[in-house]
Amino acid sequence: VEAVHLIADGKAPRIPQPKEGATYEGIQKKENAEISWDQPAAYLHNWIRGHDKVPGAWATIDGQVVTFYGSSLLDASVPTGQELAIKGASRPGLVTKNGLVIFGNDGKMVLVRNLQFEDGKMIPASKYFSADETTALELTEEEKKMAEDIK
Repeated sequence: VEAVHLIADGKAPRIPQPKEGATYEGIQKKENAEISWDQPAAYLHNWIRGHDKVPGAWATIDGQVVTFYGSSLLDASVPTGQELAIKGASRPGLVTKNGLVIFGNDGKMVLVRNLQFEDGKMIPASKYFSADETTALELTEEEKKMAEDIK
C-alpha cells in the first residue's frame, strides 16, 4: 500500500535499470529479417521460427518478397516435389504436398508450411504453384436468400 501511495503522490524513487545484463533486443524490423541462406538447416529453422509471426523471415522468390511461416526440421529422405528457385539459396526449394522444403548448407532440410506474399495473401506452401487458381463460390437457394436478407 505504501508503494502505491508513493507512486500516486509522485514521490516514488526512480532507479534507472542498468544496461549491463539486459536481454531486451528491441523491436525487429522487416528489413532485418531476410533469410541468410549460407547456414545449416537448424539455423534456418530457428531464424524462421524466431521471426514468426512478426516481422516474418523472408526471401525473394520470382522477384517478390515472400514471408515464411511455420517451419520444422525435416529428418527424412528428400521428398518429391516441384523445384522453386529462391534468390540467394544455393539449392532450389521443393514444393511438396506437405509444404516448401528448403535446404541448409549442411544438406539437411526444413519444411515451411505457409507463405505470405507482399499483398498480404497467405497460402499453404504446398499450394504455391496453384495459388493463381480460383474457385467460384456456389450458393444454395437458401444461402442466396440469407445473403439478400443480410444485405
